Amino acid sequence: MLNTSKGMLIEYALSLPPLVLVFEFNPESLTRTRTINLRTGSAPGTQGGYDFTLPTETARVAQGVTVQPEKFSIEILLDATDRMNDGEAIATEFGIQPELDTLRSMVEPKSQGPGGLQMLASLGLGGERAFQRSESASVLLLVWGSHILPVFLTSVQVTEQAHLPSLIPYRAKASLSMQVIEGNNPFYQVEKVRQVLGAALNTGRTLVSGIF
Repeated sequence: MLNTSKGMLIEYALSLPPLVLVFEFNPESLTRTRTINLRTGSAPGTQGGYDFTLPTETARVAQGVTVQPEKFSIEILLDATDRMNDGEAIATEFGIQPELDTLRSMVEPKSQGPGGLQMLASLGLGGERAFQRSESASVLLLVWGSHILPVFLTSVQVTEQAHLPSLIPYRAKASLSMQVIEGNNPFYQVEKVRQVLGAALNTGRTLVSGIF
């Protein structure tokens, strides 16, 4: 049986209600995707477009390439069985409905009201002024292990697998798709430094293996 560890999605905002989802997470179920787009036709530079000889020419060659933000796909398990067996009142009555409501709230647009407080745009409580009614997606932090990444939740698909007699679900699998928010924010910058250090470790190990 594979071991699981906890993961979290946390809304990075002053939100009402505060949105935090803790879930069992199997690292083997995570898919990370980064794609690049190549410009059709000839790339800038010489007549050959992508022709090059020296390393100093690669910057010109890469002008025809656009790198897309990294995307994540994960599958998480939401299960209230243990909590129900332990007699937890919320789980016994509501199963995993609170967790599912949290996921739905994370993917719905928010409006910003006075004092920077965010709430669901569908509640219509953003205020009378136009800047208070502007809607935006939630900025979330995906936390697992030593990683903390800022993301947009782009897709949520839930498969309910077991229900209470009241038809409230108490076990479900959720497939989540996210896009990393790349740019000048502290979470992404820390992840990039960690990535560079990891790549350096790999280079050092490769050189040592080649020498010995």
